[in-house]
Amino acid sequence: MTKSILTKKILDWYDNNKRPLPWRKKFSQIKREYYTLVSEFMLQQTQVVTVVPYFNNFIKDIPNISTLAKFNEHKLMKYWEGLGYYSRVRNLKKTAQVLEKNFKGRLPRTIEELKLLPGIGEYTANAIMAIGFNKPFIPLDGNIERVIKRLLNLKLISEVSKENLISKKFILGTSVRASDYAQALMELGALICRPKNPVCSQCPLIKNCKSFKKNDFEIVKESKKKIDKFYLLNVYRKNNKFLLIKNTKFRFLKNLIIFPMKEISKHNNLKKTLNFKISNMNMIVVIKFSKIKSSIPNSYWIDSSKLDNYTLPTFTKKIFSYLYKNI
Repeated sequence: MTKSILTKKILDWYDNNKRPLPWRKKFSQIKREYYTLVSEFMLQQTQVVTVVPYFNNFIKDIPNISTLAKFNEHKLMKYWEGLGYYSRVRNLKKTAQVLEKNFKGRLPRTIEELKLLPGIGEYTANAIMAIGFNKPFIPLDGNIERVIKRLLNLKLISEVSKENLISKKFILGTSVRASDYAQALMELGALICRPKNPVCSQCPLIKNCKSFKKNDFEIVKESKKKIDKFYLLNVYRKNNKFLLIKNTKFRFLKNLIIFPMKEISKHNNLKKTLNFKISNMNMIVVIKFSKIKSSIPNSYWIDSSKLDNYTLPTFTKKIFSYLYKNI
């Protein structure tokens, strides 16, 4: 089958099955660029169903790059609260400031210039070129990677490497409807070619899919070594108030408000612990109730009955939730 026929099949399926996502409506080119930028930053490591209400709330009050570039950072963080990976929103604002200063508030139209902007790497640059500018780029997200892996029945570690998948993108072809086509491929992976229980009966590529022919749908991934790390978290309390600090120490949750903590070697007494997964790190947090002996830099006493008044990462909220149940 030629690439053009395969492309037509995918677009026909998309036209009949696409989700009515808010950044997919018909807009002016300026809005399309901005909405693509915001949605792609939000969608990094976050599912569509989670992003939609955040996106709607964000653009309602921050409708363009100019507003974003000068928006108060504390207020901006409240719009992101719960999405996690807070460096994304900081980079999003930095990008808006660069665009205001150097590009008259518009996105540059070359992939090389896009990749120089804060928080924009290979994938996001490709997505903006395709979705925002209707250029023949295929952004290789997890959904599209899965479509390629199943279509070609790729099983070896060398076959599923990022480099090899990039080289295999050509099998998907291109379309003059590049914006729709990139989103169609993502949608196909999200709705049909799912990680588990793919809906092959509804797939437009069923006749071309080697995995379907072999009845072998297992997805092989490049393995990332999981790292166990232990942290001692100190809880300082005065009535309803707890002492929190601005995190300037750890790369994760950078500059966000957390409980005072430090990395430790494996702890023998693991009775009061919480587990968190951050990237490829398995974080084991040991909870310790302590009395404050001296002042702690960058610290705040926060009223636990008024948490909504503060911008707190989910990590810190989960610690509070644990404390409510155990004190």
